[in-house]
Parts: sequence; structure tokens; C-alpha cells
Amino acid sequence: MAMAAQPALHIPYPASRTLPSASPCPPHPALPARPRRCSPRYRRLSRRSSAPGAHLKPAPSAQPAFPIDRGGRLSPPRCALGGARPGRAVTAPGGVSAQGILLGGRPWVGSRAPRAPRPRSGSAAAAMKPCEEEEEEGRAAAAGGGGGDPWKECAEVAVQLARRAGQIIRKALTEEKQVSTKTSAADLVTETDHFVENLIISVLKEKFPSHRFIAEESTAAGSKCVLTDSPTWIIDPVDGTCNFVHRFPTVAVSIGFAVNKELEFGVIYHCTEERLYTGRRGQGAFCNDKRLQVSKETDISKALILTEIGPKRDPATLKLFLGNIERLLKAQAHGVRVIGSSTLALCLLASGAADAYYQFGLHCWDLAAATVIIREAGGTVIDTSGGPLDLMSCRVIAAGTREMAMFIAQEIQTIHYRRDDEN
Repeated sequence: MAMAAQPALHIPYPASRTLPSASPCPPHPALPARPRRCSPRYRRLSRRSSAPGAHLKPAPSAQPAFPIDRGGRLSPPRCALGGARPGRAVTAPGGVSAQGILLGGRPWVGSRAPRAPRPRSGSAAAAMKPCEEEEEEGRAAAAGGGGGDPWKECAEVAVQLARRAGQIIRKALTEEKQVSTKTSAADLVTETDHFVENLIISVLKEKFPSHRFIAEESTAAGSKCVLTDSPTWIIDPVDGTCNFVHRFPTVAVSIGFAVNKELEFGVIYHCTEERLYTGRRGQGAFCNDKRLQVSKETDISKALILTEIGPKRDPATLKLFLGNIERLLKAQAHGVRVIGSSTLALCLLASGAADAYYQFGLHCWDLAAATVIIREAGGTVIDTSGGPLDLMSCRVIAAGTREMAMFIAQEIQTIHYRRDDEN
């Protein structure tokens, strides 16, 4: 009379006993018995009801196929590791790899599993849990340690703020405005300038309380405009305010960032066309994720030049301004354009739509972000004297090539403005 089939069992291996060593691959209650050394073929044997030891196949349960020792660790039998062929990984029932169980998913190939190094007792590393180690690494990366990018978060926040400010400016462009003047009748300011600047600075102060700020309307209200070695945000909330007042659509928000008096990145957002210009030192310049490249024109007779008038309107200043345009046109330049926004004119230069730009009377908040973008697009930014750029000097020449920039520096006459850091 045939005996009834035995119900499937799961027999935990006693933790107090040691594994037998008489056979290179002894049978184990939790695994199908096999006549020879361990091999991946045991998975096929376990599916055969007529195979030896089929009645010992573990029952479905929440418990693992390998026994658990007193410390709560999985303890696979010796045959599951030592009997494997060199160069092959062992797979436990259910598709869980032995190296995944023993080494936390780290790859292991060989006939013996290496032991993980134990931290020295009493050390900080021994007391630190894995999750605490990951948190520590994350904090170090955020602070710029370990070869991380120290200003990545700042650049990402600048992009978000520029887009948010652009939405506010775009909405306010068609609405009635409260307009007042600053240094001259052409130097305008609106309530939107103040609102956007306060919005940007308040968010940045909350996220980066140790950073410093230079902003157009704050400076006009009496704040010192001094660039130090500290991380400093240089902000123009509405560039092209005169355009904004007249609903002329060439309007932008500009956010630059400097550390140790070196410009690190710049973000300029064209509010009406929704073009985002970005540049990071050593990482290139982009417009809506498309890489920017300046023009490589060196011949003034084939060049399109951009400029801006500046806030002064006295007869002497106007004579010098118009005289500079006349000199460039006599040099056979294709044309000279004024669009009413210094930052967007410089972005057009960075994108290759113009060959050069010069101006007297612009400020550091007009220039900071755009300088990074032009340089990362392959262009040159210098002082109108032909020397290195001085961000506080209120004057600039930018071009796709140094030859073009130097030619313009030799042609134009200086219009004197007070420096930003003298206010």
C-alpha cells in the first residue's frame, strides 16, 4: 500500500550545530539533495517530482530558504558557496543570489565569498550606521566636499527664480504701472522692479543666509555696492525697464553669482519670448538647453554691432555717444543696433546673432550674468580701454573674437560714469 505524500516542510538548521564536512556537498534539509557537487542544475532537479529528496522541497512561506542563526543573519549551507565552480555566482531558490544575501548586492565571483571588512572597535566608523554614512556623504556633497559641485543648487535655484520672476513681469507688462525716476528722466523704475527684487532676495536669503547681495533697486535706495570674496548674488530684477513701461517686449530678469570675486554662473530670462539663457564657468552656455556659440567674425566691415545709450542725456554725452556710432559706421560696419536691454543684447551676442557689443553707463547687475554666458559661448569680454574687465567700472566691450573687441576699443571714445563701488 502506497504511503500518503508527506506535506512540505521547512526545517530550520540548528544554530548550535556546525555544518558537516565529511562530504564536499552534504545534503541540507532546506535544499534538494544532490548526488554531486553543487551546480546551477540543482534548480532544474528541484522541479522534478521524481528527483531524490523531492519530498523535502521547502513549503511556501515567508521564511527564507536558508536557515537563520541566533544573530538574525542568513546562514547558507557550505555546499551553496564552497562547492560552486570558480568564476560562477551561486543562485539561491527563488532567484536570490547568494552574493546578494551575503554582501548586500555587491558583485562577487569566485569559489569563496570574501568577508566584509570589520570597522575597528571604538571608532566613529564602527558606530555609524549605513544610513548615517549615506546622509553624511550627502551633506558633504552639498557643501562642495568630495569632488562635488558646490554651486549646483545655487544655479538650480537661480533658474527657478528667474522663471518665476519672468511670469510676474510678463503678466505686469500689459497692466497699468506706477512709474518713477531715479538718476535721470530716462532712468525709470516701477513697482514691479521692487516687487520682483524683493521676491528674489527673500527666497535666496532664506536658502542661503550667509550669502551677500548686490541688486539694482537696493543700491538705488542706498545699499553699498561692494563685491567681496563672499558668495554674492548680483541681480537685475527688470532689465529694460523703459521697454517694460512702454510695453515693448524686450525685457529680461538677470541673476549672476560670484565667489572670490570670480563669476561662477549667470541666468538671464527673456520674459516675453520665454528664452532661458544660462552659463556656468567651465560648463558651457545654453539657451533653452541649446548650446550657444559666438560669431567668429574678425572683420569690422562684416560686423553687426549692438550698443545702448545709457542714462545720461546731457549734450556732451550725446555728442560722444553719436560720435562713437559714426566712427564705427565709417569703418564700414554693417550696422549698429539699440534694443533697450543690455542683458538681452549681450545674449544675442552670445548666440551669434551679433558680432560685438559696447556700452558706457551700464552697471554690474547688467553685466554679471551675461559675462559668464558670453565667455562660456567662446566670446571675449574686456574693458573699453582694451584691458581686463572691471565689473564695477560701468563700461564694457564684448565680442565674438578678441580682434573685433580690440578694434572697437581703439575706435570709440570714453564716456565717463561713476563706478558702482563709489556709490
